[in-house]
Amino acid sequence: MFSLKQKIAVITGGGSGIGKAVAMLFAKHEAYVHILDMNEMQANEAAQEIKTGGGTASVHPVDVSNQDHVVSVFKKIGKVNILVNNAGVSHIGKAHNTSSADFDRLCSVNIKGVYNCLFAAIPSMLEHQGGVILNLSSVAGTVGIPDRFAYSMSKGAVTAMTLSVARDYVRDNIRCNCISPARVHTPFVDGFLKKNYPGSEAEMFKKLSEAQPIGRMGTPDEIANLALYLCSDEASFITGSDFTIDGGFTRLVM
Repeated sequence: MFSLKQKIAVITGGGSGIGKAVAMLFAKHEAYVHILDMNEMQANEAAQEIKTGGGTASVHPVDVSNQDHVVSVFKKIGKVNILVNNAGVSHIGKAHNTSSADFDRLCSVNIKGVYNCLFAAIPSMLEHQGGVILNLSSVAGTVGIPDRFAYSMSKGAVTAMTLSVARDYVRDNIRCNCISPARVHTPFVDGFLKKNYPGSEAEMFKKLSEAQPIGRMGTPDEIANLALYLCSDEASFITGSDFTIDGGFTRLVM
């Protein structure tokens, strides 16, 4: 089950965190993985881990907010069976203290970055009569989370794009879904705590972990397992869906 043999998978932000976990798992299930990431060093390290484990992977340094660059990379890749739009940035702030520059950055990466990859990948899927698209959204796109104004806005847009793409290409054998995690323990979280709560990292980590009713953050591997299912043929009847994976955050009132 869940074989991705002979599938060409493009994963943005595949050099670390959730993206890396997805890349590693897809390669384990025999996909040829293309890692798109601005951090070339991290991307190369992830690709080397895949190759050491017997998988196949290529690295493409790319800024997903630059459409010309994205299109050029996808032309180089050629056929695309699976696209995982994972690359994204975060921001802390409310509407009144979010700067125009920060707002534009969230739009450029989290919204336009997803659009740019859709724009570049869908023609290949149409040409080859099918494909799978998986977007990484967030529970922040559907529930109110303090101090996440611009980030929540951007993830709500990702969910909306998912539904639109699923509807527009359902007759073209192209499936499109999204995953909406709650907090997941990635290197980004550790960096965020170090930057914003110096000296109180352990205390804040505990507080953020306990915000999930299940009592902990998710792991990148748990998100990757869901991504594998949704991108495999076993999920061939699923499109236009948003899968919440959140330890009970959005549904269980504590």
